This record gives sequence, C-alpha cells and structure tokens, in this order.
Amino acid sequence: MLMQSTFEYVLPVIRGIQAGREYYISMCPLRVLPKLFPLDDEEISPMLRASRSLNKQRVREIGGYILNNPKSYIFSAMTVSIDAEIQFEPVGNEAELRKLGRLRVPMDARFIINDGKHRRAAFELALKENPELGYETVAVVFFLDIGLQRCQQMFADLNRFAVVPETSLNMLYDTRDSMAKVVREVVKEVRVFRELTELERDRVPVRSGKLFTLRGIYGGTMSLLVNFQGVDVGRRVDLAVNFWQAVCGLIPDWELVLQRKISAFEVRRDFVHCHGVGLAALGEVGSVLLGRFPDSWEGSLSGLSAVDWSVSNPLLQGVVVGRGGVSSSRQSLEFLRGYILECLGVV
Repeated sequence: MLMQSTFEYVLPVIRGIQAGREYYISMCPLRVLPKLFPLDDEEISPMLRASRSLNKQRVREIGGYILNNPKSYIFSAMTVSIDAEIQFEPVGNEAELRKLGRLRVPMDARFIINDGKHRRAAFELALKENPELGYETVAVVFFLDIGLQRCQQMFADLNRFAVVPETSLNMLYDTRDSMAKVVREVVKEVRVFRELTELERDRVPVRSGKLFTLRGIYGGTMSLLVNFQGVDVGRRVDLAVNFWQAVCGLIPDWELVLQRKISAFEVRRDFVHCHGVGLAALGEVGSVLLGRFPDSWEGSLSGLSAVDWSVSNPLLQGVVVGRGGVSSSRQSLEFLRGYILECLGVV
C-alpha cells in the first residue's frame, strides 16, 4: 500500500464482480489499520451508524488470542466500504491481468468497516504489546458505497446468514484448549461416551440415539478436574477415564441404551443423569471424592447406585425438574450435588 504525493492511497488489489457491482480485495499491513480505518464515534445513535457498537471485552479477548498465538492466529477478511470516487488501473489488457491492478483512493475518502470492527480494534490493541505484528497483513474486501443507508444494509446482509458454531463443535475442533483435548480423549476411551455422545450439537435431537452432548461431558469433566488444572494432559485423561468408567458401571440405564434394550429418548425423558446438570453434578461429586479419598474414591462412589435419578423423584421436583424440563441453573446443580453426596454418605 503506497501513499502518493497526489494525496491519495494506492492499493494493490484484485477486482471482482458481485451482484453486478465491482469490489476489490487487498492485503492491508496491520500497522496502517488504525490510521486507515478509524472507528466510529460510539456516542453516535445506532440509527446514524453502519455497524454494532464496540464491545471492549470482546476486543480484549480477540487481542489476547492474537498475542497468545502469534504463530498460528487466523482471521477472515474484513469488509470495508469506501465513500469516495475511486479509480482502478489494471496492470494489463489480457483477461486475467484486467482483474489485477491498483486502486486509487483519495486520502480524504471515508472508510466504513462493515464487518471486522472488533478485529481491527483488537489488532490495534495487540500492536501496542507486539509491534512486530505490524508487518503482517489482513485481507480487506472493499466495496464502493456512498451513503449511510447502503452501508447499514451491507451490515445487515453480511450478518443475515452468520451462524455461530455450537459449543460442542468448537470443543471438538479446538486444539489449543487443553481441557478440550482431555475431553476428546475421554470420549474415545469410555465406550458409553464414544457410542452415545452427540459431538456437533449442544442439544440432543428428540429422536436421536445419543444420550449426551460433548458440551455436557466437557462441563462434567471440567468440574471433576477443577483441582488438577496444572497437571499434564495424560494424567488428567487417566483420572477422568477411570472416574467416568466407574460411573458408567453404576448407572445401568447408560449400558441398557448401549445394548439397545431401551431407547435413548426414553432415558433422556425420564432421567436426569444424562443431562448436562447431571454430568456436572457427577463431576463435582467426583472432585470432592478425589480430594477427600485420593486412594479410595472408587469405593466411596459405590453408593451411586442408590441415587434416584428419575424426573418423578419428589426430591428433585421444583428444583432440578420443573415444568420446562430439567433445569441447568446453578441452584439445581448445587442441590443435585448435595443429594448425590448424601446418597454416598459423604457430608
């Protein structure tokens, strides 16, 4: 990206056509992002802006992601509209060469970020701590759009079909989160989990043959290993696998579903143990047992067979089970943990 004495920006770009209109793709050095793309005045009314307001917490999170992963961070292209008269100069007259060239943009042009506002702010934040990032680039897609109404419509269109991946799917693919690594190994090693876990969705479809979600197992395992965060992954996997295999042997319903002697739908409908709150409560109970009885926790867990997990259990009514089904609130979790510990004779 060059600045000419004629007071204009000259951007190396690739030209494309979308909906009959030209657009341009360029690689923008991170160090020029703050100067080239100033942020909107956050005091302006949403009616007069062309994007969402800036979430400072989200900016800090994205900035931390960049700084913590300087060799592997990745971002998609930003989308920016240019409110000015521009000129595209192709490098040649051949079919393909007509798509490559330079985009001349007046320096007093207004750039409006339609998509990527938080990424731009996060890059600026990260550059303050690591200036070397300034020599790296981010892809920017430029549209020529004059007027607030068109820019607002672009923002709405860009986000119309955006879908945030479900938490379970993120956990399945995340290689940076060590707990996600632990949980994936646990699911592989524990047969009931391997065969009966929904890996992509955060809710099990009504007629699915699955009992659990990866998110639910993650939550339960996180609670189980809360005091082992500094321990290496292999050790945490061993602890979690041993615990969950012991639990599987004490909840016959899970094995019955595995053997197709009862449907997963019936178990999810009639019992609490396969829901996220049940797995989380089991994990917290396991954490208590590992802390108090590090060498004999399995024997203390044997009383688990005495727990009445049914949704019709009067003790669970109104706290863990309500009109809307099984509750996942913190109050429900604490009650269920206390109830299980009582059944185990651990107070």
